[in-house]
Amino acid sequence: MTAQSQLSKLTDMVVKLKPETESRLQELAASTGRAPDDLVEDAMAGYLGELWQLRSTLDGRYDEIKSGSVKPIDGEEAFKHLRNKSDDRRRS
Repeated sequence: MTAQSQLSKLTDMVVKLKPETESRLQELAASTGRAPDDLVEDAMAGYLGELWQLRSTLDGRYDEIKSGSVKPIDGEEAFKHLRNKSDDRRRS
């Protein structure tokens, strides 16, 4: 048995932007010769792709901690280690 998937397609969506953002979008559209809708579509596609990748990374890290294959460290200890490492590099 094969699973069927249905993809919904948004054809129109209203996006409300701050006036400054709208102005920057219009300037970019004028300077590149691309339609503002295309620029927004590209920006959203890139953002959602990065968000998906980040979510996958975080889920993987959580699974590693949960399984015990990675040991969590205390945030303060991590920063202390980084500060010491930075101080050591400055001294050498």
